[in-house]
Amino acid sequence: MLKRMLILMLIALVIIVAYIFSFTGEFSEYAIKNRSMQVCAVIIVASCIGVSTIIFQTISNNKILTPSIIGLDSLYLLLQSFLVFTLGAINLSVYKENVNFLLSLVCMIFFALLLYKILFRNERSIYLIMLLGLIFGTLFSTLSSFFEVLIDPDEFMIVQGRMFASFDNIALDVLLLASIATIACFLIIFKYLKILNPLILGKDLAINLGIDYQNVVKKLMIIVAVLTSIATALVGPITFLGLIVANITYELFKTCKHEILLFACVFVSMIALVGAIFFVSKVFGYNTTVSVIINFLGGIYFIYLVFKDNKR
Repeated sequence: MLKRMLILMLIALVIIVAYIFSFTGEFSEYAIKNRSMQVCAVIIVASCIGVSTIIFQTISNNKILTPSIIGLDSLYLLLQSFLVFTLGAINLSVYKENVNFLLSLVCMIFFALLLYKILFRNERSIYLIMLLGLIFGTLFSTLSSFFEVLIDPDEFMIVQGRMFASFDNIALDVLLLASIATIACFLIIFKYLKILNPLILGKDLAINLGIDYQNVVKKLMIIVAVLTSIATALVGPITFLGLIVANITYELFKTCKHEILLFACVFVSMIALVGAIFFVSKVFGYNTTVSVIINFLGGIYFIYLVFKDNKR
């Protein structure tokens, strides 16, 4: 187990170093600086998506679900469309990255807290939260499409750019804000690390083992929503990344110990993201985006997992 973890760390390190220092061209100093910022963003996003997906799948006891099912990706796109439609592209909250990041993060966290506050009040099932999240996601997506139709074609290009995950031109102050929020979430998760292992047994067995199931799940779901919001607000929606990296981690590490799974999933996410960025820049020449590649591969992998479960 330790050997596999060290190999993953080594692969992640080699890919990161190779991406930063290879093919720098004439403007090597600028390229290295820009790529270093991209790698910092990758580490934050990989940590948020990897950890939140593992925890979410543990709570739901389902390995083909991801936190994006609660509608945060659609809410992010709706917010971007609404801001451009009402305020215009030249407004501070639209073009200023740190303002847009904070506004998006606060709105998504507020929505998640409101949803959980209503649903956890009467100890309702976790699957009801997922179902309502799916419904809200469809509603937000529809409203986003409605605003996009009304937006001026020139300003629509800004919204279109926010529809796909991008690791280019991320400001340093945005990275600092995202880092602080991520570290705060991880400190809370560390407190519940030992409780996550019995949670995978299901609600009834977890309660029999003395876990305050409803309270723990409520707090963990809020942390999952915050981590998903940080990743989405930082670079944009990447729907299938969590599905891919979590299931690859399960295949590599046949264990239920979350202290291993969470760390391993972060390194798998880093490898997947840096690899996708490398392909976008060197193979496709920036003619596509990271999220298109990941969602394409993730969609195929999702179909494979569904057929695999049906076969069982």
